[in-house]
Amino acid sequence: MTAAARLPLPPASRAAALAERAVQALVAEAMLTPKPALVDQRGTGAHRDLTLECLLRSAQALRGSFESMAFAAAHAAADIGLRETLGALGRRAEAHMLAATGGSNAHRGAIWVLGLLVAARALPGAAEVGAIAARAARLARLPDRHAPPSRSNGARACRRFGVTGARGEAAAGFPHVTRLGLPALRSTRRRARDETCARLDALLAIMTSLEDTCLLHRGGWAALSTAQQGARAVLALGGSATGAGRQALLALDAELVRRCASPGGCADLLAACLFLDDLPLREASPWSF
Repeated sequence: MTAAARLPLPPASRAAALAERAVQALVAEAMLTPKPALVDQRGTGAHRDLTLECLLRSAQALRGSFESMAFAAAHAAADIGLRETLGALGRRAEAHMLAATGGSNAHRGAIWVLGLLVAARALPGAAEVGAIAARAARLARLPDRHAPPSRSNGARACRRFGVTGARGEAAAGFPHVTRLGLPALRSTRRRARDETCARLDALLAIMTSLEDTCLLHRGGWAALSTAQQGARAVLALGGSATGAGRQALLALDAELVRRCASPGGCADLLAACLFLDDLPLREASPWSF
């Protein structure tokens, strides 16, 4: 590596690189197949208003917003001013998403999750998963005085079922990413399994305990329990790489499609795992595969 290659990127270039990584994480999540009841290369899963093409258009439409978030963070402190700037940029990102999808919600949760992580990674400090998650959590806990009341399906599910949703996950430092998703991703890789299986196992590990508001909105506690128990069963059978595990995964997919319920919140956190995947991870995982 040359001396020039070791120099840090200027803020604008770093912001563009972080935005590209966020977009590629969303693309990778969308393309991953077979995912239980989620849009993938086979079809639309449990969704009626989303397609793979729609997800890919949405991901590309968010590039400029992620770049703006990273650039804003590179020139600010992690305070309420930055939080409110990110909120405004996030609302603009939602508008770009809706324009790209013809009004369908492809990535509202991912804008929140990846927007915080992009900003946290752009802030000065250690480039380690735990440190980035902690910075994102501090931002998530700050109020946004300009945010309108949320009328999203996720917000309604939080109120109805008494869960904290994506905001609670972020405020807690993304434990389903740092303690479940990333360790599962890397554990499957260490067993010489292919990358598709590693990513599927990461998704399933997140599904085992996340109180996913997408599932709750679409199917209540019964759908959430089905998803969690089904994910645990796949992993107990050795994960998506084993024959028995793959059969259990496809059975879970069929059951969630029958219920018209998909783990969209889990998919957002898988994208977060893929975004953070190149960083060192020190958190211990409760899972052994």
